[in-house]
Amino acid sequence: MNLDEIYIKRCIELAVKGAGYVSPNPLVGCIIVHNNLIIGEGYHKQFGKEHAEVHAINNVKNNSLLSKSTLYVNLEPCSHHGKTPPCCELIVKMKIPKVVVGCKDHTKKVNGSGIAFLKQNGVEVIENVLDEECQKLNARFFNFHQKNIPYIILKWAQTNDGFIDIKRNENKRRINWITEKETQVLVHKWRAEEDAILVGRKTIVNDNPKLTVREYNGLQPLRIVIDPDLKLDLNLKVFNQTSTTIVVNRKINKTIKNLTYLKVQSENMILSLLIYLKKINIMSLIVEGGKETINHFFKLNYWNEARVIVSNKEFKNGLKSPEVEKKYSVVQNIGKDIIYTYYND
Repeated sequence: MNLDEIYIKRCIELAVKGAGYVSPNPLVGCIIVHNNLIIGEGYHKQFGKEHAEVHAINNVKNNSLLSKSTLYVNLEPCSHHGKTPPCCELIVKMKIPKVVVGCKDHTKKVNGSGIAFLKQNGVEVIENVLDEECQKLNARFFNFHQKNIPYIILKWAQTNDGFIDIKRNENKRRINWITEKETQVLVHKWRAEEDAILVGRKTIVNDNPKLTVREYNGLQPLRIVIDPDLKLDLNLKVFNQTSTTIVVNRKINKTIKNLTYLKVQSENMILSLLIYLKKINIMSLIVEGGKETINHFFKLNYWNEARVIVSNKEFKNGLKSPEVEKKYSVVQNIGKDIIYTYYND
C-alpha cells in the first residue's frame, strides 16, 4: 500500500464515524498532509452541517502550510451550492495545490464537476485511489441515486440447525433469543446506522418488539410495519410514540402524531413503499423479518445485502430460516455467533 492509499484509508476510517447521522448525504472523511505529516483531519458529522473538507481545513493550526499541503478525501468534493457552500471553492480559496480523491461522485449534482473545477483553477488532482473501497463505503448513497430506492439489508438470526424460531402455538409473544448478548449490541449498532427498520405483522405479534436502538448510542431509525389489513393492537410496543412509525396497509392514509398510516396497492406493496421512502429521503432500510417478509424481498430481488447470524444453539424443530442463493462474501465471529454477509452484486 503506497502513501496515497494509506491516507485515503484514513479518510475512510474518519468517514465511517458519520454513519447514522449524515443521511441522505454520503460518508466523507478528509485529511490534510504536509511533509508526510497529517496537520488536519475531519469528517462530515451531521446532515446540513459542515462537510469533511471544511472540518479538516479548520483543524489545521497553521494556515500558511495549506499552500504547501495535499488534501485527501474519499469522495469527490462538491461543486454546487446546497445546505453548505461548495467545498471546491474553499479548497481553491485556501490555495491548496493538490487534492487526492478516492472515488468520483457520479450523482447528477456533482458527476465530475468538482474535479473539473479544481483542475480549471490550477489544482493538481489524483483520482481513483482505493476506488473500490471508497465506492463500497458509500454504497447506500450511490444506490439511492442510481436506483431511486433505498439500500436494503436483510437481516436474521438462525440456530445452527437452521431455524429462526420455535413453534409458536405454546410460546406466543415470548422472545426466544438465538444470539449472544454481544451480537445483540451489534444489531442495535446496525439499526442506528440505517435510516429505517422494517418487519412484518407476524413478527410484531410474536415478539412485540420496540424496534428501537437501546444497546448502542445512536439515532432512532424510522420504524416500518407491514400490516395490510390493520389487525395489530395499538397497545403493542411499536406504537409507543417514542419514535416515528409507518404502518403500510391497503385501507387508510392518516397521520396521528408519530404514527403514519401509508395506504398502498396490494399487488405492489413493497415497491410502492420503497418509492415513498425515496421521496422522504430514506436512503437505507434494514429488514429484520420475519421469514415471510424476508422471502418476499428475495423473491422481488429488492435487496443489496443479507446479514445472517448463526448461533451454536439448536431448536431441533420450528420455523426454518430463509435461504440465500449466493455465496457469502464476509465472515465475522462474535463470541459463539458467526455472521455471514452476502451481497447482491
